[in-house]
Amino acid sequence: MIRLSLFGLALAAMSPSPTHGAWPHWRGPSGDGHCPESALPQLWSPTDHVLWKVPLPGPGNSTPIVWQDRLFLTQAADHECLLICFSTQDGRELWRRSVPQKGEPLSHKTNPLCSSSPTTDGRHVVAWFGSAGLHAFTLDGQPSWSLDLDEQRHIWGYGASPVLHEGICYLNFGPGPRQFLIAVDLATGREIWRHDEPGGASGEGSSKAWIGSWSDPLIRQIGDHSELIHCFPRRVCAFDPATGRELWTCDGLNSLVYTSPLFEKGIAVGMGGYNGMALAVRTGGQGDVTSSHRLWQVTKTRQRIGSGVLHDGHIYILTDPGIAECRDLATGSLLWEERLSGPGPTSQNWSSLVLTADGLLYAINQGGDAFIFRASPDFELLATNSIGEKVIGSIAVSEGRLYLRSHQHLWCIGGK
Repeated sequence: MIRLSLFGLALAAMSPSPTHGAWPHWRGPSGDGHCPESALPQLWSPTDHVLWKVPLPGPGNSTPIVWQDRLFLTQAADHECLLICFSTQDGRELWRRSVPQKGEPLSHKTNPLCSSSPTTDGRHVVAWFGSAGLHAFTLDGQPSWSLDLDEQRHIWGYGASPVLHEGICYLNFGPGPRQFLIAVDLATGREIWRHDEPGGASGEGSSKAWIGSWSDPLIRQIGDHSELIHCFPRRVCAFDPATGRELWTCDGLNSLVYTSPLFEKGIAVGMGGYNGMALAVRTGGQGDVTSSHRLWQVTKTRQRIGSGVLHDGHIYILTDPGIAECRDLATGSLLWEERLSGPGPTSQNWSSLVLTADGLLYAINQGGDAFIFRASPDFELLATNSIGEKVIGSIAVSEGRLYLRSHQHLWCIGGK
């Protein structure tokens, strides 16, 4: 179902262009893990090349974002949902804002509340706190608006992050009995459109119908129009970002989707989790394009929670078991797979890859081991660095620095 409201305000509220070094979304300035910077640090330890680190109120899985000299992070603490702003210069806390948790939220012990990352356009910082709502603040922490989207309920919790594009905030609300994609005017919090998608059980009691999407939409220009590409359970699809009208859909994913879609040269890639499926589809179609535009489908793969990247006709991802993969974008065929492990207690991985402008891939696993390897059809591991603390979120990059959020600290890595 689509619900429309005024669109004119959204067009007027155009966002400023990202400043040099901005990391405004957990997947970077282009929303797909591509980093415009190069010559980033390749060697560090818990003491070497650590410019600063500060303790956090508790564990968390979200990724920090950066705009100019400010870093923003979501955090759960004492039945509150927090948005905290830090100085990138020294890690000093500049401000924090809290929103009360609503009801008795569900989640898994491995997924603390407030696991969604914030996002910014340089004027607003937006954070989604599940049942506690969608909230926008100024860069100085002044409340702009709040939107109550009612209860989100699933025993594994939530994790999708808001996406900002041309004055609109998009959010994949779910998983659980209620699953929908919503567009909100960034200046006012007014709902512009909503697409309801069939949800699934919360997982409580005997209701074990595992279905849901934790994916973030990706907006790309396709010919003469824009497409909002998204992964729902069992399908990859695209919407008109202005109206919410569904443009095309392609079947071929399984019922659980943790990763966000990828795009390169007219091809979108969707990857299901829980040892599920993957597919590539040519964008720009209309209606059900499964038979006409789907390029390939892999029916069973390793578990994927972190998202990958596309580069020069290849797909790269670090899977949940800690095995890195390279696949051919045109065919889906596996070119190489390598287990990445370090001194940390586990090689399990939920973080997403970051691709630098000089063709290097960065990822950090739950053992706190960070890996740097080439985005190449020939595998080459360049470095392994450990901070010795549990990490679920992904690496953020800004002005030659790496920002890591562990369950204990916020880290800033710099230098060569």
